[in-house]
Amino acid sequence: QVQLVEAGGGLVQAGDSLRVSCAGSGRTFDSYAVGWFRQAPGKEREFVAAINWSGTAAYGDSVKGRFTISRDDTRRTVYLQMNSLKPEDTAVYYCAAHSRGWRAGDEAQDYDYWGQGTQVTVSS
Repeated sequence: QVQLVEAGGGLVQAGDSLRVSCAGSGRTFDSYAVGWFRQAPGKEREFVAAINWSGTAAYGDSVKGRFTISRDDTRRTVYLQMNSLKPEDTAVYYCAAHSRGWRAGDEAQDYDYWGQGTQVTVSS
């Protein structure tokens, strides 16, 4: 069982940077794949980024080149660094995890554990 807690959301202006974090519980957190998804009001949940146990990352098309996912297993934390933020990045950001650690998948249905979400708002 893994519990996930996101932090670091907030209100920023377009072009700014923001880093959100996802702290996980459990001694085997380093064997989990972790993903970030986001959901804006009235829209479907969207894949943002994912990282597997070895640090291999995958990104959604809308954030490639602007966002970077990383993990620090000594802190049981996964980070999402967001640069050059745009108003369309406004959403609730959720982290998620699953135990098939080799697979940094982009499908929400692959993930078994979810955090409560953190709001990111980008003003124009």
